Amino acid sequence: MHIPPYDNANKPIVDVGHSHVPLNYFNIVKLTKGQAFEYQVPGFETCIVPATGTVDVEVEGFKADALGNRTVDVWDGEPEGVYAPTGATATMVCSSDAAEVFVAGAKYDKTLDPFAVRSAELDLVQYGSDDTKTHRKIKHILGQKQHDKVGRLLVSELFTVGQGGWSGFPSHKHDTDRLPDETRHDETYNFRFRPNHGSGVQMLQREDGKSGDAYHIVDGSTICLDKGYHPCAVLPGYEMYYFTILGGLSQRSLVQYFQPSHANQVETIPGIKDMIAKFK
Repeated sequence: MHIPPYDNANKPIVDVGHSHVPLNYFNIVKLTKGQAFEYQVPGFETCIVPATGTVDVEVEGFKADALGNRTVDVWDGEPEGVYAPTGATATMVCSSDAAEVFVAGAKYDKTLDPFAVRSAELDLVQYGSDDTKTHRKIKHILGQKQHDKVGRLLVSELFTVGQGGWSGFPSHKHDTDRLPDETRHDETYNFRFRPNHGSGVQMLQREDGKSGDAYHIVDGSTICLDKGYHPCAVLPGYEMYYFTILGGLSQRSLVQYFQPSHANQVETIPGIKDMIAKFK
């Protein structure tokens, strides 16, 4: 499902009980200096990540001041985040001239403790190659390092390295709980491009060997992935970024099932096995 960019007025783009990705929650909050925003999502743990700007965050008495250090765009510095437990009341106050803040969530029924992830605590992965048109960098905000402190939520940022090429390849899916081969993880993306008039394509192939769907993604597009194989690509001459939310049905660790037609390419893309191992 493709949701074109629009002014969501600080209301969830992917709300509780979404028809395509019921395990996910996603909001974009835009504030100016001194403005505050408070939210609570019953039944969902969340993560606050400034796309740009700086906010002071409080979650049930836990405080994280000066969260976020990017000004121009998502390429301008490293991300930071604050984990808010299931159903917690979280408040953010903009301390920069303006801020755009992502709020990612996953369905989870237990209550854990809030914490902050600063830029020095990110889990960074780079994989692929220019030759295979798969050169990518992933910045895990809630990744393997935070595994024991989070319920079912994985949050990361993915960047192209260079301009043009593919991501999410070899094509894979994670729509069915059938361990050890695959887990059910709903997934939501929000895309950005540099320059911002760039664009790309999100593929969604329901079954191996049969034709699927393709969505034209632009700066600000949101994609909700319910089931199927889902590689994406960016036009030559442009860089692509996407904010990634994964929510697991039965466990946090992601087990991807690679499309049989392309699974052999797991052996040809440099570093991809290390990338796979980080979604824990």
